Amino acid sequence: MSPETTILLSIAVPLAGAGIIAVTGSRPNLREAATLATAGALFLLVASLVPDVLAGERPSASLGEMLPGLAVAFRVEPLGMIFAAVASFLWIVTSIYSIGYMRGNAEHDQTRFYVCFAIALSNTMGIAFSDNLLTLFIFYEGLTLSTYPLVTHAGTPEAMRAGRTYLGLLLGTSIGLQLLAILWTWSATGTLTFATGGILAGKIEGPAVGVLLFLYMFGIGKAALMPIHRWLPAAMVAPTPVSALLHAVAVVKAGVFTVVKVLVYVFGLDFLAASATGQWLPYVAAFTLIAASVIALRQDNLKRRLAYSTISQLSYVVMAAAILAPLSAIGAALHIAAHAFGKITLFFAAGSISTASHKTEVSQLDGIGRRMPWTMGAFAVGALSMIGVPPTAGFISKWYILLGALDSQHMVFVAVIVGSTLLNAAYFLPIVYAAFFRAPPRAAGAAAVDDHGEAPFAIVLALVISAGGTVLLFFFPGPALELARQLVGGGE
Repeated sequence: MSPETTILLSIAVPLAGAGIIAVTGSRPNLREAATLATAGALFLLVASLVPDVLAGERPSASLGEMLPGLAVAFRVEPLGMIFAAVASFLWIVTSIYSIGYMRGNAEHDQTRFYVCFAIALSNTMGIAFSDNLLTLFIFYEGLTLSTYPLVTHAGTPEAMRAGRTYLGLLLGTSIGLQLLAILWTWSATGTLTFATGGILAGKIEGPAVGVLLFLYMFGIGKAALMPIHRWLPAAMVAPTPVSALLHAVAVVKAGVFTVVKVLVYVFGLDFLAASATGQWLPYVAAFTLIAASVIALRQDNLKRRLAYSTISQLSYVVMAAAILAPLSAIGAALHIAAHAFGKITLFFAAGSISTASHKTEVSQLDGIGRRMPWTMGAFAVGALSMIGVPPTAGFISKWYILLGALDSQHMVFVAVIVGSTLLNAAYFLPIVYAAFFRAPPRAAGAAAVDDHGEAPFAIVLALVISAGGTVLLFFFPGPALELARQLVGGGE
């Protein structure tokens, strides 16, 4: 099979899978087998592209021109390869988890859930493999629309309000700001195709650089820079597999992926470094990083604490890329993968706790590790990765970000990284400590109130796999690290 065919199939297979899932909706076992088969097929397709990209090749494909000089085109470069590989693998894990969760909680409209999930992954592949800003924008909007039914899945008034916030902020920023930035880029350069070193050098200068950067960064609402972040905690009303999709597999990763891609392939790191008006971004990201961590400290609801943690962790990627040092850009690319595995593990654990014990608050978790050791053990691994402690993937990505800040003499951002790491520890480690080292609550001197065990097997299996992946990425970072190095070292 040619690489061109593989790229197009990577986008088409999830759509075909969505159709099969819809047709088999009345037979749950067959429907879920179709989900797993589609996810597995997508991962095999994506994985088959990795050797070519590692060898320096850049496979491409096109669906044709919409307008003269404006094609819906795809090209697999290192950053997109990392994003697609992580998303396609974690779809398999999330599908396993979803089977246990949706059945364990007797969720309604399960067929619609799996269909929308598959469509979202098709859009994710389109974003990852986009060769130009037009293609990226089309699939970026498609991802927003395909995940809206997942956010509003519960159908409650709260879910519908969250859906309006989700859709309003993401569509409002992308159409009102990002699309304007894309049109400005086309007007200034005559091209929207991503290129090593960027496409804006010599085309715009002075304050215009800072303004265009503003339009892109706040137009990419999925990156959740403050104040364009409220959609993310609002979306926590969705089922936990959706939270995992939003926070680890697709939506927020599409945001920070787009940020890095715009900085590297539209502006260019050297061009931005030479622009006096383009230096504000890392400070905004640093503020978001610290502020979201402080807010997370105050959240008793576990999923909301994880949501604000995600906002903070996303800003690691934005800040690292905006430092404009090669080492920090490598760290930004690696953190996309590291955060995906660590944070999906944490959300899987939150859903496992909710399913087995019906507990949703941090203050309710005393002693729960004694009854759910696999779940809380995996939670501990995910938490350590978010903090950046070896042997987890978060250590490697944070190490490169820190080296980049030191190498470029940005001591303010070194302090931000250290301070945020301490904050991460402050809102994660007490949960782990309480789960394993505090006695469970008792009812008036009687037996322990909690008589539950672990969640259904599929849930536990998924979170163990994702936690294992977090550790394996620490010991075997080679392919991801090489792709990240290619991102800043050329090879286009």
